[in-house]
Amino acid sequence: MVHLKLVTLDARRLLCPMPVIRVQDRVETLQPGTVLEVVCTDPGVLNDIPAWCRINGHEVVETRQQGDEYIVRIRVGGVEQPGG
Repeated sequence: MVHLKLVTLDARRLLCPMPVIRVQDRVETLQPGTVLEVVCTDPGVLNDIPAWCRINGHEVVETRQQGDEYIVRIRVGGVEQPGG
């Protein structure tokens, strides 16, 4: 069984481009295969984060609106380490 590692990033009350900058900074600290859940209040992230992921080799696995918050889940790209 594969265990999913989930990390949450609170980017609420941040406006463009800050959510993407925070995502980039956080992704640099994560192992490939980790899922980063980004919670935002700026609806622009629904376009900005997927575009950033395409450019940088990461995968958007989910986007959704929950009330007045926007949730984007990203699987960090790269080569997974054994036991990671």
